[in-house]
Amino acid sequence: MIARLLALLAVVLLSTGAVDPNNPFKSATIDEHPGAQIPLDGSFVTQDGKTTTLRQIADGKPLLLVPVQHECPNICSVTLAGIANAIDGQTKYRPGRDFAIVAFGFDPREGPAQARDDMNRLSQAHQGKWLPVALTGKGGAIKAVTDALGYHYAWSKPLHQYVHVTGTAVLTPQGRMSSWLYGLSPTSAQVDKALAQAVAGKSGGIMQRLILLCCYFDPTTGKYTLAITKTLQVAGIATALALGLLLALLSRKRRTAP
Repeated sequence: MIARLLALLAVVLLSTGAVDPNNPFKSATIDEHPGAQIPLDGSFVTQDGKTTTLRQIADGKPLLLVPVQHECPNICSVTLAGIANAIDGQTKYRPGRDFAIVAFGFDPREGPAQARDDMNRLSQAHQGKWLPVALTGKGGAIKAVTDALGYHYAWSKPLHQYVHVTGTAVLTPQGRMSSWLYGLSPTSAQVDKALAQAVAGKSGGIMQRLILLCCYFDPTTGKYTLAITKTLQVAGIATALALGLLLALLSRKRRTAP
């Protein structure tokens, strides 16, 4: 009984981590590359139509890089608002003065107009005095950065959109990967800790990995479908199997007790 439960639990857990290049939901993930050098000299265009590079934007300071699809119909705007609110909630590090922040568009079909619209939406939601630099670029330059970050996304033909995950990459002043801030809304304390680590030139995990797919979120119902539903179902099955295993072990211990 116990061996069977262990086998089932292993199958469920391993199936969630399998990489399938033909399945965009399994391709969309983040592979952590602590200390990796991120290419800083690729050419990109800002929301104002100016050509620039990540090196010019960072200007020797730590860089927060948020991979987004500027015309994302789902939760990319929520991700940007979440990191903006977390930044405003701490007072030690200020954007522009102590670090730079970029909304990094990974969809090569987008341009300055889409980036500008994205920042207009963020301005309305954030109500802050600052905005990230919103970038767009060509496929090769984009891929060089996302590959170095370990950030993977994939096009879904049935949904006609990119399947991707939410997160903010934190780079050192030298452009090396320091840490990831996962999810929609990291805390101000997590932002503070991540920036302190980046300033010191260190790399390592700041927060627990929580990979959230940004795909097919219906704002009218507040529901996720497809991948998120499947993930929740798998998590429920894994939990049930783990509880079954625990009960089996307790039952065996009770029977063998003197």
